[in-house]
Amino acid sequence: MTGTFPSWIYDGSDIPDPDGRGEAAVRWLRALRHPKSRLPGGAFQLDPWQERIVRRIYGPRRLDGSRVVKTVVLLLPRGNRKTSLCAALALLHTYGPERVNGGEVISAASDRKQARIALDEAMGIINVVPALSAITSAQEYKNRVVNLRRRSFYEAISCDAGTQHGRTPALVIADELHAWKKRDLWDVLKSGLVKTVGSLLIVATTAGRGQENIAWEIVEDARRVAGGEVDDPSILPILFEAGKGEGWQDEAVWRRVNPGLAHGYPDIEGLRQLAREGARRPGDREAFRQLNLNVWLDHSADPFVDMDVYDEGAAPVDIAALEGEPCWLAVDLSSNGDLTCVVAAWRDGGDGYVVHPWFFCPEDNLRGRAERDGVPYPVWAERGFITPTRGNVVDFRRVEDTIRDLCGRLRVQEIVFDPHMARNTLNNLLEDGLPAMPMRQGWVTMAPAVKELERAIVGRRFRHGAHPVLRWNFENIAVHTDAAGNRMFHKGKSRDRIDGAVACAMAVARAAAGEAGGSAFESDDFTNDLLRWL
Repeated sequence: MTGTFPSWIYDGSDIPDPDGRGEAAVRWLRALRHPKSRLPGGAFQLDPWQERIVRRIYGPRRLDGSRVVKTVVLLLPRGNRKTSLCAALALLHTYGPERVNGGEVISAASDRKQARIALDEAMGIINVVPALSAITSAQEYKNRVVNLRRRSFYEAISCDAGTQHGRTPALVIADELHAWKKRDLWDVLKSGLVKTVGSLLIVATTAGRGQENIAWEIVEDARRVAGGEVDDPSILPILFEAGKGEGWQDEAVWRRVNPGLAHGYPDIEGLRQLAREGARRPGDREAFRQLNLNVWLDHSADPFVDMDVYDEGAAPVDIAALEGEPCWLAVDLSSNGDLTCVVAAWRDGGDGYVVHPWFFCPEDNLRGRAERDGVPYPVWAERGFITPTRGNVVDFRRVEDTIRDLCGRLRVQEIVFDPHMARNTLNNLLEDGLPAMPMRQGWVTMAPAVKELERAIVGRRFRHGAHPVLRWNFENIAVHTDAAGNRMFHKGKSRDRIDGAVACAMAVARAAAGEAGGSAFESDDFTNDLLRWL
């Protein structure tokens, strides 16, 4: 059982409720009906684990009577009736004891279709509860239902619905946050919550992929709270997730992370069928782990290495302390849409490496590029992890200047380039007397480079300083293997960037050859390459 597991849901511990608000919420929800319920009278099914969650959200109060919990992070696998619970809570704030006269209740999703699912669930409940339907106006064109008596309303919106500035929500439900492609709506709604006293944010999502997204940030922060690393009682983490190393075919794991299984949902036979298919098809297996066991995956469905192992090399890199050590540079120049990357590699002991990257991207439309690639380029630029250059393409002169500066500070042995697009830059550096050479990107050259890089990472002999852009590049890698077992890097998706990982493999390969006594300038292949370029 993971250290962040919400054991309080099952341990019978006391949940403070000094004002009876938790009890009132539970009683109101139990008075609802649901069109698909099999309980007597079609009663809304609020199972014990869900009841404990409701009591924990609404019961505890500060001395001034305000609610302790301001943010709920509910990480729940598919099929555990997350949508039904969230719809009921939205109605609790629109019609029930948590309503605010004239208040706004908003559920936000990644697209219109997903947003409509939540609204339809709420409408289904309203339609079978006469006391609610009698005071409801359904405004279909606005995806909204209005409490005519209190003028409060519940509205479902999506990330592609345009601007939402001016909102003053009393409750926001962020649905499947892992699927949000950008954070604009998140920022607007989050800032709107502070306008209303006693507002509440509920993040209800399954696990996602990659770490360069708002969902990862929120869930990771909730993990720190759940694990005791951060003391913030305003955040309630409810994290049902399996660890990456746990047996994905172990039904005991399924039952722990799917709290509804004890009550008949999701369908256990359906999970068994998915697991059988996953045993035969890797893609189905990864989908099962992500969506049914809440294992947060890397971007690539066929990752180069386990990113947890990669992350073990996150110790800081002190470049100043390495200035006197032999260094190998590798450069991957970009086309218009890709990144340009320079990577420096140093030997670390007999069989390890230390690397540091310098990334470049076009400055024009930086935010648009961030939305396209789904990563925070503006934030990375602000923090110095990436250098935007003027214009809509990377200014290779800035890259050359960086390489010259590195050659002035470091003991650079070689500077190797992916030959694509590198002719002018390589010639300019050669004219300066710098040790620049092309490094071909075919199987013969790159397969050994990839193998050496993998050996170092898996052997915990690869230190990268936790550079976030480099990590993103590594988790994007899709590996192609030929009949002889040689491996090459490819993008998992067309929008993915792997330039830094490619440059790392090149730099590590040259560092390995250099340490072994080989030099690019002593190789017949490299000499022939040079002659072709001059």
